[in-house]
Amino acid sequence: MDNKEKKPLSTLNRNRNRNRNRNKPEELALEYHSRYRGKIETGLKAPVTSYDDFAIWYTPGVAEPSREISLDRERVYEYTNKGNSVAIVTDGTRVLGLGDVGPEAALPVMEGKAMLFKYLGGVDAFPICVATKDAEEIIRVVKWIAPSFGGVNLEDIASPKCYYILERLRAELTIPVWHDDQQGTALVILAGLINGLKVVGKKMEDITVSLIGAGAANMNVARYLHLAGVKWGNMIMVDSRGILNPAREDLRGESGNGNKWEMCRLTNSECRSGGIKEAMYHSDVCIALSTPGPGVIKKEWVADMADDAIVFACANPVPEIMPPEAKEGGARIVATGRSDFPNQVNNSLGFPAVFRGALDVRASRITDGMCIAAAYAIASYAEEQGLSEDYIIPRMGEREMYVREAVAVGMKAMAEGVAMVQLSEAELEDEVRERMDIER
Repeated sequence: MDNKEKKPLSTLNRNRNRNRNRNKPEELALEYHSRYRGKIETGLKAPVTSYDDFAIWYTPGVAEPSREISLDRERVYEYTNKGNSVAIVTDGTRVLGLGDVGPEAALPVMEGKAMLFKYLGGVDAFPICVATKDAEEIIRVVKWIAPSFGGVNLEDIASPKCYYILERLRAELTIPVWHDDQQGTALVILAGLINGLKVVGKKMEDITVSLIGAGAANMNVARYLHLAGVKWGNMIMVDSRGILNPAREDLRGESGNGNKWEMCRLTNSECRSGGIKEAMYHSDVCIALSTPGPGVIKKEWVADMADDAIVFACANPVPEIMPPEAKEGGARIVATGRSDFPNQVNNSLGFPAVFRGALDVRASRITDGMCIAAAYAIASYAEEQGLSEDYIIPRMGEREMYVREAVAVGMKAMAEGVAMVQLSEAELEDEVRERMDIER
């Protein structure tokens, strides 16, 4: 089907609404992706009223901004779209719930990510799917292409190399680099937990948290929980071989960022051993980012948790335990990664606004402080709407939340000294709203 035969978006929406009760998204995905040949394309923002305009936008006129940039490289942000461009980089080794499917199969997901960047954050993002699994080669590729981009979003890269790649690039580039599977997941879960604890009347410094899964996401969740007030010793983390503790000789001496041996030494002050059941026993909160269920977490184990328990079952596409079963086990609040249940833990609440705020103040990096500020901004917005057991975190369509979050991120970047541009809060909000096309 050529471009002339493509149905307009309005028709697509009508068809989708008509078929909503008959077709699941999975059943429509192949048809729609094929019809539109993907989801993104390049558009023009500068006007072209005649062929004569190319004398300005291209040769000979374009030589003038190029000369200016050659004299002062920072002017690239004035004369090009670099300051609103983000590279979405993946090797396709850990895609959604699919695993190592390769760079070509990762491309639809990265296009979807780019779509969300633009729709929710006004950020122009471009999929970069690389044909290598070697960490050093990925680092080289990103450094080579960095002059074209204002930021880098690492995506769906398997651990443990994702830690190393992130830290190397953060240290060696002067543009923000983040790994959404680490920072994005962690800040959104933290936002939900902040409000969940308010609903059940508990405090960060008092709770015990079981962390099911010891991959990139939960490693960063543990770090952000600690920054928010949870004691290291009150966290119990479980990997596929059991609870992390100092007796885990199989992990002794492991090095690198986010490593399990460090967690063996920091967490689990009770020195618990065993598996998921033992980790969840009497815990106030369970945060699961592990193997898709159902049945990874059992109802009886939820029943053994503390009163007014909170369960984040975030595996996709099927949570470790389904919400009705967790509720039957006694959980007061349940969150998942799915949109068909309350309290969806959705990374889309994080990355578009985080990058919006970082780009608008030209931050050199995205710090932990900026991510924590984002989490509290998300939580604060939801609290203002009215918290309940079924609403601890905003939904994707609550656009005003993205403005608040982006402003909080940008203000934190300026406060921490990593912003190249200094704006007042009002000026920053105006910039964010203009980029996001959201009126006051």
